Amino acid sequence: MPASRLTAEVLLAHAIQRSREYLYAHPEETLTETGWIHYGRYLHQRLNGTPTQYVTGRQEFYGRMFRVTRDVLIPRPETEHLVEAALERIPSGALVLDVGTGSGALAVTLALETRCRALASDISARALAVARANAARLEADVAFVEADLIEPFAGHSIDVIVSNPPYVALSERESLQREVRDFEPPEALFAGPTGLECYERIVAGAATVLRPRGWLLLELGFRASGPVQAMLGSGWEDITLIPDLAGIPRVLAARRA
Repeated sequence: MPASRLTAEVLLAHAIQRSREYLYAHPEETLTETGWIHYGRYLHQRLNGTPTQYVTGRQEFYGRMFRVTRDVLIPRPETEHLVEAALERIPSGALVLDVGTGSGALAVTLALETRCRALASDISARALAVARANAARLEADVAFVEADLIEPFAGHSIDVIVSNPPYVALSERESLQREVRDFEPPEALFAGPTGLECYERIVAGAATVLRPRGWLLLELGFRASGPVQAMLGSGWEDITLIPDLAGIPRVLAARRA
């Protein structure tokens, strides 16, 4: 199905507060005046570049619907590779930390899939409000902390750290799609001049909070696999690169020696 038709159907279903399946099951139904007003407004927003997820206020991730606003990055299907990698490595009763949680998609998903003890951090109070609301609605037991990456967790004994950190270089801003560049929160996109700055801080911080044999799992930006691997010194083992469906390295997993 063409993306434009799918978008039109999603926005129409949102305008009448029905599912897309309802549209096909009731082709004879006509829009009310209120429905036309809402649909027109949503189409106008999308034509002006607003991502569909910000118009509808939701995005599916790992089979669950998450609320999203312009305060959080829209969860991507590629990040489900990070979930799958984490599920293979989270032991029973583990303490799991999601660094830079955004909408809470990672932390909430892992908490519900494994019943682990979940912590999640984000530097944005507005993002944490969205994440807390998602956890409450989905009945996930996650503790949220307003924090700049890992620093406040020094002294803890974490079993698994997961993160989909900002990894776009500032110099790449103009090359991004308009929907990403102009609408998603810059603090969730841009790491700094090289795009590697958050990786450097997370790897260094992970060495201070992970228990021996604990796992660090990172989503990788394009061409980031080599530089991030190089950040791991002799204190790491079982280093694995996990590709996405296109064969591009998407997740790095490393175990603390």
